[in-house]
Amino acid sequence: MAGKPVRPVNAIDQTRRMLSLVTYLRERPGARVEDVARAFGISEDELVSDLDVLPMCGTSFRGGDLLDIDTDGERIWWHNPDDVAEPLRLAADEATALLVAARAVATLPGLRESDRQALLRATAKVEAAAGEAAGASSRLSVTFESEGGVFADVDRAISERRRLWIRYYSPARDEVTEREIDPIRLVSVGHTYVEAWCRRSEARRTFRLDRVAEIKILDEPSAPPEIELRDLSEGLVQPAAEDPEVVVEVGPGGRWVAEYYPHDSADELADGGLRITLRTPEPASLRRLALRLGRDGRIVSPPELADSARQAAREALAAYDGVETQGTHGAHRLQDGQ
Repeated sequence: MAGKPVRPVNAIDQTRRMLSLVTYLRERPGARVEDVARAFGISEDELVSDLDVLPMCGTSFRGGDLLDIDTDGERIWWHNPDDVAEPLRLAADEATALLVAARAVATLPGLRESDRQALLRATAKVEAAAGEAAGASSRLSVTFESEGGVFADVDRAISERRRLWIRYYSPARDEVTEREIDPIRLVSVGHTYVEAWCRRSEARRTFRLDRVAEIKILDEPSAPPEIELRDLSEGLVQPAAEDPEVVVEVGPGGRWVAEYYPHDSADELADGGLRITLRTPEPASLRRLALRLGRDGRIVSPPELADSARQAAREALAAYDGVETQGTHGAHRLQDGQ
């Protein structure tokens, strides 16, 4: 779908912008949304997205003294600028948490050197201000798992507008594939994902970072087509009207499916179960759901998917029968040996 040009979103650049936004809004009470967006070179939707995050920020890790900022769609109002203007005083536990987090972030691979040095300078200032409280933080450390390195590479690729090569595990197909992707933005919905244009499928795809087995930043420039960014406020999985329709019937023990899967309808059945109609771009991914449900559910349509699920169940049972048979033969051999 044609729409607004894709604007690469870099986490560090967005943080810089939001810090500047706080100062800007403090000096301009009642500023117009369109004027602020123009001043920062972003769209009004991007500005409103920033404004949704700012009320969760403040001067205390315990949740007090948060920024009371809101908008009516035309103007932006900051109701408590004076309450958060006093010099910040950190408690011992707050100083420890901040210093441990800062040192951990400074070790992330792929972090730009200028940002790393700025973070280290800020950390030194916090250490000096914290005094004895800084001592406890020096005895603690955080080690990022592989997702941290993947995050840093994706963030760098977005910033430098470069293509990525990844080896990615897809649980729906239980396979690892190699792909080249043009990253668009990082999103966090429970897990952290990169939304990208996949050159393998020639379509927009979303990849979960902890399922990236290997990643490389390529020399080729990232050039995703002009596509409209999706509103993810309703969740990451948003089936489209053109996606294939799948009908699943579940018993009382499978009613949870209607709570976890976006669906078009969920009709009550006589036995207390549900007939659920949903849409998905990859119907084959629901084979795993069928196996997980067992006696509590079955795929009704499309017929080829139902047949595929039955075949997968037969193969799984055959594998278990083989294991049991081997175990029985082994026991017989042990008894014969005695």
